[in-house]
Amino acid sequence: MLGVHRRLLTAAAVTAVFGSLLTAAPASAAGGVDWQPCADAPEVDCGTVTVPIDWAHPDRGTASIALARRKATDPQARIGSILMDPGGPGGPGAGEVENGWTLSPEITKRFDTVGFDPRGIGDSTQIKCGLAEYIADHPQMPRDQAEFEQLAAYNRKLGESCNRLSGPLGKFGDTVSVARDMDAIRAALGEEKLTYYGVSYGTLMGQQYAELFPDKVRALVLDSNMDHSQYTAWDFLESETRSLQAEFREFAAWCDRTASCALHGRDVSKLTRDLQDKAARGELKDPESGEAITPLDLATTFHSAFYGPTWDRLASRLASLADGTKPAASARLRDDIPVNTVFQSVFCDDWHMPVHTYAELEAYRRTAAALAPDVKVNPLGWQAVTGCIGWPNKTSNPQHPLQVHGAPPLLMVSSRHDPATPYAWSQAAARQSGSTLLTYDGWGHGAYFKNSQCVIKATDDYLITGKLPAKGTHCAAVEPGTPEARIAGPKPPSTIGF
Repeated sequence: MLGVHRRLLTAAAVTAVFGSLLTAAPASAAGGVDWQPCADAPEVDCGTVTVPIDWAHPDRGTASIALARRKATDPQARIGSILMDPGGPGGPGAGEVENGWTLSPEITKRFDTVGFDPRGIGDSTQIKCGLAEYIADHPQMPRDQAEFEQLAAYNRKLGESCNRLSGPLGKFGDTVSVARDMDAIRAALGEEKLTYYGVSYGTLMGQQYAELFPDKVRALVLDSNMDHSQYTAWDFLESETRSLQAEFREFAAWCDRTASCALHGRDVSKLTRDLQDKAARGELKDPESGEAITPLDLATTFHSAFYGPTWDRLASRLASLADGTKPAASARLRDDIPVNTVFQSVFCDDWHMPVHTYAELEAYRRTAAALAPDVKVNPLGWQAVTGCIGWPNKTSNPQHPLQVHGAPPLLMVSSRHDPATPYAWSQAAARQSGSTLLTYDGWGHGAYFKNSQCVIKATDDYLITGKLPAKGTHCAAVEPGTPEARIAGPKPPSTIGF
């Protein structure tokens, strides 16, 4: 058993975190929002809100936060505005709303849907990093201490370039600052209290908003939750990897029972482990390009396909790799995870999970692979942990258990089988905060967008009336590939990440 000791926050860090929560003051509206038709989507309104870069020192510069709004379709039934964020970190909420990201017709009838690009992202004032530093060659999975130090040097130089090119904003990408920005948006929208839907990393924004401004909460839906009490690198990587391995077992079971699966009748686990062994030996090649596929590449193939999930395409891709044949165009998988130069500027400001040596990191990798013999590691968890090795900025918003006092009840939602934010994270966040957890007993990331009418109705009822589903409510899974799964529902965001 890996001897990893849970790292507790120092008293000073805890005092700093909770001191900021106790002293939070609501923002005041700065003259509202000057809405204008968006250049690329004239039917959508675009605007901005100006916020301090450093909320503790408002005189030290400002940042612009981009907004996009679709007005309520029934003005007579309008309740107010609902603020939305798609996660990431690095997802542009304003851009997603411009591109059609939406909740159900019951919500869009009664609410103006407002997406925002968090500070540093999209059309907001950007955190910019050096191109040369970003594309510099570096080991993603170090093989020895020298490569571990190369990775640390890469991250350090990249972070230094972000600080140099972005000025003070480079050190203020943390989610506490984003939560304060959200309150400024609320005030500028003219809303007395905030109605919010956040998915994935957007749940951390909502969680910390509720901690900071409990008296300004109307209704918060937090879908596919982060658990900010994951203290160590191993805690984080273990929970991520166990979840991905569990998703693989669900995929394999689907292939066993589904005649249309390209791997139906084959031992999916054995085939996958053979591919993993070939990748580890450097012998696995892409049938189309001839390029080598690394173990991390293979893990990313699984991870990307489990979001939807798109199990049929994954099965075809694995069959083509195993048989050395080119897949049909419709079955080809691409790495859908976008390049996101703000990931570390945000994540490493929110999470302190130091890894000190190659030996420590390799112990984590080996133990994760033993826990997850098919997928080996969760690539998103690996990226998060290794991306902060050597990062030059200190963590200003370190982990702590979620504590919400004085807010109305919050609704948390989660799939039982989520490749990015494990179900256990939503269970922990709900337990810590006393929130109600609505469970979707199906697959994929972002439970609201899985065509479960049960999930949609319970969520919509809460947003409209404030009425929560009964504690312990579960919604049945919608089997991939069935007619029910193909019914057009609320359009999900395209952001892939946490």
